[in-house]
Amino acid sequence: MRILIIGSGSREHALAWHFRQDPTVKELFIAPGNAGTAMLGINIPLTATDLTGLTEWARRERPHLTFVGPEAPLCLGIVDAFQADGLSIFGPNLKAARLEASKIFTKELLLKYKIPTGKSCTFYSSLDAHIYSQKQPYPQVIKADGLAAGKGVVIAQTPEQASTAINDMMEKRVFGKAGSKILIEEHLVGQEISILALTDGKSFKVLPAAQDHKRLLDGDMGPNTGGMGAYAPAPFYTADLADTISKQILQPTLDAFHGEDIDYQGILFVGIMLTADGPKVLEFNVRLGDPETQVVLPLLETPLYQISQAIFQRRLSDCIIKYKPMHAVGIVLAASNYPVIPRSGDVIKGLDQGQKTPNTMVFHGGTKMDNAQFLTAGGRVLTATAWAPQLQAARDLAYQTAAKIQFEGVHYRRDIGSKSLAS
Repeated sequence: MRILIIGSGSREHALAWHFRQDPTVKELFIAPGNAGTAMLGINIPLTATDLTGLTEWARRERPHLTFVGPEAPLCLGIVDAFQADGLSIFGPNLKAARLEASKIFTKELLLKYKIPTGKSCTFYSSLDAHIYSQKQPYPQVIKADGLAAGKGVVIAQTPEQASTAINDMMEKRVFGKAGSKILIEEHLVGQEISILALTDGKSFKVLPAAQDHKRLLDGDMGPNTGGMGAYAPAPFYTADLADTISKQILQPTLDAFHGEDIDYQGILFVGIMLTADGPKVLEFNVRLGDPETQVVLPLLETPLYQISQAIFQRRLSDCIIKYKPMHAVGIVLAASNYPVIPRSGDVIKGLDQGQKTPNTMVFHGGTKMDNAQFLTAGGRVLTATAWAPQLQAARDLAYQTAAKIQFEGVHYRRDIGSKSLAS
């Protein structure tokens, strides 16, 4: 069987690693991939947003399955393009992908169908946004409407921070067109949880619930990032909480899709805040999360190809999905100056040591090979992941793995998973 994975981050390396454990997978291709994926399959020199090139390659090579990692190609309509050529591809179509392409669209859907979420207001003018913002309590959440690689959200603690965020998004266009429209939302307080729901459009099944750590620094300080680490399953995701989220959020969301004539097949990432008033939706993403993927896939025993076929054939409810009875922790090792303009080109040392311990894996993100050396080539360079029967043991093992790896300016949070252990 031939598999094509689209993307170049640690999520895609984790996907390649998972597919490689399926004995039915004989050939693996990754476009464009990174230095880590090159050790598992063949990297194809096509960017994730080169829909024409990817479609032509798939039309010629006929992979049995294409699995899309990042949001950008989904929001450009790669699923529609592949399906038009009769090619098997995993992910939601263009209409469904709008859930991530536009935060305003998602917020309006949530409000229309009375799915729990925070209060917000939409703005097309920076002047109107400034006037509204100055009258609201702080902290408040400023969100760019479109795709911003996980960085288009600012939690403003003061009027000055809110004003700067609005100017950056709407006037300076630091996120390009993504910031031409913005949302200003109330700041929700509580534990945040990442729910990865598989759906065939008729039913859904939830992968192990994870908790991401979005802020750059320990104690949830510093700017938002694409994610500095995660762990799964979250101990506070009890059976009662799972039932509440299913009844109040997941099933109503599936009903909303039907009401809007959205045929959603794939993975729906639901970011949820567990507030004193109950769980509320923060965001929808239309793909696997990063770094959540790096801690969920090591626990997943059922092959993704098998799951994808159940989704395509709309028989997900009959598909038995098995997991290892373990906990996983992933630590993101970031480059100097991330998340602004990360330094690149530094030699990475210790990777061989980081891979030798059982139940550990170092997933490559921003890496490349040059003269037989691994070099940094992005902001989130690696994710050191470990899994064990207890969360504390997995955490200890992940940090031991991270400590073996060195490159100039490497930095990572030291508190991934500690909040859950302390609660």
